[in-house]
Amino acid sequence: MSHPRLALALEAGLDIAEGRIGVFAPRADTDISDLPKARCQIVTGFKPDYDRFTAQGFDCATQAEGRYAASIVFLPRAKQLARAMIAEAAALTEGPVVIDGQKTDGVDSLLKEVRKRAEVLSVLSKAHGKLFWFAAGSGFEDWAASEPSVIEDGFITRPGVFSADGIDPASKLLASALPEKLSGHLADLGAGWGYLSRAVLQRAGVKSLALVEADYAALECARANLDDERVQFHWADATTWRSDRKLDGVVMNPPFHTGRTAEPDLGRAFIAAAARNLAAHGELWLVANRHLAYETTLAELFADVKEVDGDNRFKVLYARRPSRKSR
Repeated sequence: MSHPRLALALEAGLDIAEGRIGVFAPRADTDISDLPKARCQIVTGFKPDYDRFTAQGFDCATQAEGRYAASIVFLPRAKQLARAMIAEAAALTEGPVVIDGQKTDGVDSLLKEVRKRAEVLSVLSKAHGKLFWFAAGSGFEDWAASEPSVIEDGFITRPGVFSADGIDPASKLLASALPEKLSGHLADLGAGWGYLSRAVLQRAGVKSLALVEADYAALECARANLDDERVQFHWADATTWRSDRKLDGVVMNPPFHTGRTAEPDLGRAFIAAAARNLAAHGELWLVANRHLAYETTLAELFADVKEVDGDNRFKVLYARRPSRKSR
């Protein structure tokens, strides 16, 4: 089924009949089949979405390229990032700029803000969200993407990446629980901007570290945060990534949300990926919210599982010796 609001907009007179169309940050499950594929460029830094639309035959890029006759912005959750995307689309577009989002992602407040800066030509409400469009032009320059931020301990982050304003407390707990004798070839799955990776690299016995991250912006921050020849940076979906060698250890603070919906299966997929990439003697350290019942999945995939640290919010789990089936 086509995107309900986009289909209505095209029926209501949204004019995208000619020229290139910039499509900013659609999610993998967003149906954009109403758009002319040959004229679209998908702009996304999230690898699963990038791969999905590439497989569908769309031109995909991590950064906008050139100018567009029209643009469509699918709102992210982070308001500062949403503003930056709207500003970029407005600056690069000759015709209409279309904004689409769910009410839970703040589309109503952004509509009010846009109305103070541009003439909104039409608003459509359907399926718990809104779509509106305006003619591109000036008025959004102060919304443009800001320079990277420097937070505690000198880490560089960007708006929209996970834990952009400070070190995630769960990751901090895991870093403090890691053993001093970490060694061999390791991976940090879903590494973000590199906090856990830096903690791993402080162990002299570590020979190599594969930093795996699906968010291109976060990965670029990690590149800036980690100047160590032992690191290999992988822009990849951690749930499907495969190491070119069996690993001695994996660390991770796996996500368990896509959008605002909790999806524990995402964390379980991270655990399965860790087991698949570990050698027979391999070890896994992970941190999770205390209410997430990952122990069952760990027990299915590893011979030994135990909680090694925790508090009232988080738990640090340790597992070793992945089953032959998982590998």
